Amino acid sequence: MSNNLLNPPFRKIIHVDMDAFYASVAELDNPELRGKAIAVGGNEIRGVVSAASYEARKFGVKSAMSGFLAKQKCPHLIFVKSDFARYKELSLQIREIFYEYTDLVEPLSLDEAYLDVTENKKGNPSASLIAEEIRQKIYDKTGLRASAGISINKFIAKVASDINKPNGQKTVNPDEVLLFLEELPVNKFYGVGKVTAAKMYNLGIFVGNDLKQKNLEELTTLFGKSGLHYYNIVRGIHNSAVKPNRIRKSLAAERTFNTNISSEIYMIEKLDKIADELERRMKKANTKGKTITLKIKYSDFTQQTRSKTKEFFMQTKQEFFPIVKELLYQDKLTNSVRLLGISFANLNTVKKEPFWVQLKFDF
Repeated sequence: MSNNLLNPPFRKIIHVDMDAFYASVAELDNPELRGKAIAVGGNEIRGVVSAASYEARKFGVKSAMSGFLAKQKCPHLIFVKSDFARYKELSLQIREIFYEYTDLVEPLSLDEAYLDVTENKKGNPSASLIAEEIRQKIYDKTGLRASAGISINKFIAKVASDINKPNGQKTVNPDEVLLFLEELPVNKFYGVGKVTAAKMYNLGIFVGNDLKQKNLEELTTLFGKSGLHYYNIVRGIHNSAVKPNRIRKSLAAERTFNTNISSEIYMIEKLDKIADELERRMKKANTKGKTITLKIKYSDFTQQTRSKTKEFFMQTKQEFFPIVKELLYQDKLTNSVRLLGISFANLNTVKKEPFWVQLKFDF
């Protein structure tokens, strides 16, 4: 393993990320909202912001923020309801464009995906030009803007897609990768969360080059199994392939309430309806699971999960709802409740071996 050199052949990966997707869809369908501070989801009294327009972000409004706090930060903020049927409709249109270029498409969510265009249907050797074409086609077909990152692996492409947002793209060529990673702040590295970043700062590790000074033994001692990951990734070694058939690891349904709930009996009524929705989703996905988890978010925004795993696969409400009730009564609630959710894990999905092709082309 080389400490400093990347060895060809290289893959050609594009990460396409829609710009403020949910908020942009709201503006697309309601032109009077264009250029205004918008929050999707929640309201000024309660609820959680799902997404915010760039105009709202300038005031510090961001996803997962309470609607109340968002309104405090941006008094002229406009709240709009989520419309997932519409998001899915547009997302499918966007994916159709991706498939014009490659079948190696890995959706991460409704508004972003990886594309491996090492070999592509257009025979175009330039991943950068392909990204430009895709972004233009998305706009022509949907009226929405997208940004893109292009590089030799998924990690660098994803980081690059955020650099020239909105409505831009960034290519990190093979000969630029090492310098790019050396200058990259460590909190931008995949797998480095807030806690790990704080630990790295305390160790004097602020950018990739600082991280690169630590040998494998040091990183393993400091960060355990993640040490090898950090050692590799700062050297541009990240071999995760674009997986067109991503295996679903969990399936869930949840609901945020207009008023906080204190009665466990009332919670059972709400969970009963959530269970109906989860059963519908499980059947639609033709999926069964062994681990059932109850999610509880309290009025102070603290969160708790309670899980139980069975030896057999479950799918129907009749099978799993008694477990949900058992989990609810397992411990006393610490506060009134604003959100309840039920999820399945340990699904009966079959792991598939990843496949990729490595060839060298000009970027």
